[in-house]
Amino acid sequence: MLKRLILTALLACAPAIASAQSTPTAEQKTQWEREWEERLHTDFGYLKRYQADNAALRPTPGAPRIVLMGDSITQGWFDMVPAFFTPGRIGRGIGGQTTTQMLLRFRQDVIDLKPAVVQIMAGTNDIAGNTGPMTPEQTQANIMSMAELARAHGIRVIFASIPPADGFPWRPGLDTAPKIAAMNAWLKDYARKTGNTYADYWSVLHDGQALRASMTYDGVHPNKAGYAAMAPVADAAFKAALAKPAPRAIVR
Repeated sequence: MLKRLILTALLACAPAIASAQSTPTAEQKTQWEREWEERLHTDFGYLKRYQADNAALRPTPGAPRIVLMGDSITQGWFDMVPAFFTPGRIGRGIGGQTTTQMLLRFRQDVIDLKPAVVQIMAGTNDIAGNTGPMTPEQTQANIMSMAELARAHGIRVIFASIPPADGFPWRPGLDTAPKIAAMNAWLKDYARKTGNTYADYWSVLHDGQALRASMTYDGVHPNKAGYAAMAPVADAAFKAALAKPAPRAIVR
């Protein structure tokens, strides 16, 4: 069971590969399973992934720095539509990750980069149980912790809705739509209560409860058309967040 979950979670980590090749070879499956299982034991948060990229970042005068923290949906955005990531926009998505893993790397991949804004898109893989069963309250606690860390460092926060999905290919039988709806309702309410920004990607992607077929290649991850629909929502959220006063940093 663990090996199957590891493999299927890993397949969700590679949107570009999955879209180009829907049926991986047995050799690829074995290699991915081995790499994923080893990583869970040696680098649970996958801190290694962006260490070199972070060190190589340079200032972008005139372009406020915005970090997009997330999972494979954020990673796929950069992989499929790199032109969206104009100077100052930094993608820090890692496929398959849960909020627990994102929280572990939040200092390295967000705080230490000193952005003006961070967008947090997370929760899909918590619902899937990629790193073990998680309650909604545990997911919410991790998201709140990331937001509080950001605000303590003077970083504005955008909470991104979880995109629609009526099922996860790697977790057959899971009733995902109501879980996603409940988490999105909480995210929107928490953003309102804390004076942060909410980016409603769900509304431009859904066809009721599922992701529009024309905007996805597997029912979970957007394709280029999906990201094209998401871009105006992101642009509006970035503008709204930047228009707000920066939180008063309490950590130096």
